[in-house]
Amino acid sequence: MKKIISKVVLGVFVVGSMNFVEAQKIDAKAKKILDDITANYNSKKNSYFKFAFGSGTNGAVSKTEPGIYYSAGDKYKLKIMETEQIFDGNKIYNINTEDMEVTVAKPKANTAMFSPINYLTSYRNDYNVSYSGKKTVDGVSADLIKLTPVKANGLKYIYLYVDSAKKQMLKLEQFGNNKDISVISIKEYKENQQLDPNMFVYDKNKYKNYLVTEL
Repeated sequence: MKKIISKVVLGVFVVGSMNFVEAQKIDAKAKKILDDITANYNSKKNSYFKFAFGSGTNGAVSKTEPGIYYSAGDKYKLKIMETEQIFDGNKIYNINTEDMEVTVAKPKANTAMFSPINYLTSYRNDYNVSYSGKKTVDGVSADLIKLTPVKANGLKYIYLYVDSAKKQMLKLEQFGNNKDISVISIKEYKENQQLDPNMFVYDKNKYKNYLVTEL
């Protein structure tokens, strides 16, 4: 499970912008829903949500772990299992308390940082988009949108479950070509809170005994 979580922190939650130039098919209804939600998230001073991360194979989730996420502008803090990731606007600090390791790196210029709206924006270049009707998620009637890669990127397709009335993401399902599945279910959402000024600051004094690697 530890390897899966590391893959999620560094992979599933980091969506590359590949700028594909091949022809896309984008459903107008789905586009409006995604654009409305993106605008809603971008209008907030900060956001917070609890989520459940599920993983498995052959389309079935076998393990689930809780996580929390804070963001303000392009800064964020993510916690899941023994891993904490902080982006202070300049560098990414990946902190593993179990192994007592910290990895520090600067994001690549063409990389989109972890955010609940990464797929809401990256679809513009990278995916064919179709509206797939209504589904119920935790008692909420959600719009289901399917994203299919324009060009091979290891993913078969992604499903986004959206509360269009509140303009919020409810759930994300990501299916890999290798039959892996990753699911993010948002359990609690808050916005425009009074956050600690040091929320997105990496305090090296807390990790004096950790192995620190700068990439």
